[in-house]
Amino acid sequence: MSTAQGRAWTAAETEVLVRSMMRAPSVHNTQPWVIEVAPGELRVRERAEPALPHHDPHGRDRVASCGAAVANLELAVRALGRSAEVTFLPDEKQPDLVARVLAGAESAPTVEELRRFGAIARRASHRAPFEGVAVPTPVVRRLAEAGGAPGVEARPVRPGREVAVVARLLHFAAERFQADSGYQRELSLWTIRDEHAHRHGVGIPASRVPAGSVPWAGLVRRATEIPATPELERHLAGETLLVFVTADDARGDHVRAGYALERAWLAAVDLGLAAGVLTQPLHLEPVRSALCEDLELTGFPQALLRVGYAAEADPPSPRRGEQEVLPGGPDSAVRPPGP
Repeated sequence: MSTAQGRAWTAAETEVLVRSMMRAPSVHNTQPWVIEVAPGELRVRERAEPALPHHDPHGRDRVASCGAAVANLELAVRALGRSAEVTFLPDEKQPDLVARVLAGAESAPTVEELRRFGAIARRASHRAPFEGVAVPTPVVRRLAEAGGAPGVEARPVRPGREVAVVARLLHFAAERFQADSGYQRELSLWTIRDEHAHRHGVGIPASRVPAGSVPWAGLVRRATEIPATPELERHLAGETLLVFVTADDARGDHVRAGYALERAWLAAVDLGLAAGVLTQPLHLEPVRSALCEDLELTGFPQALLRVGYAAEADPPSPRRGEQEVLPGGPDSAVRPPGP
């Protein structure tokens, strides 16, 4: 056994690991994870408290968010010069345990790993329109390869008929969410500045949402003007869309989908692109079923990733304190908010 295996993490290394994990994307910025740091091992656990019954009724996005955190953590271990081995859902007796990351012998990271690790701090959700410049096909191919993982396929949405299908389904979803009072109430609660009201996350302050935020990028409010389907199709034709498809639809598949999505997202940032994720429309069964059938998918769609060139960098979302994602942190004893 190498002397690097099993050794305790230094305080500086622990800070790198925790900060990297905290920068992962999560549903409504709930950051639903806890990290346990042990010699030669890191454990990511799901925090079930930040429930979003209207935006994430089955907790699928919450688990995928934890998978994205695992992707960041794996890159951080590699950037620290150690090998990393990820095991997903490793213990049936601990249902909240999402993954273990075993840090092995000293192993220099590749240039690509270091670049993507550097992209963690720059990654942010892009909710505005893109510049309309097409992403070159070889770049799209690289993103799809980066988003591949065991049991997960990152499949580009093809121009023409497939983009028209997605436009129709996103228009349908936007109208449904706009008319859903429960959805609207929940959205309001998670786009305010009062962090104490959220308790288990810091939400997405309304001021962080650009005035030109596109309705197919989520956050559809009562007053949002939803474009007609043909106009929406024209907008989407200027974007690149990747759909993440899993072989099955169990909890492990959701974790892996989030892991794969974050890997593709970081690859996009490294290549000078901006991106934003769409999951909420897929919680509507008619949308999910039609997407499977009309795009002839071979599995279950878990997320759509919008990719393109942006005029300016997106501001990062606020994050909880580092001690809140460690066991026994100040957030651990707080009960979830009532209905």
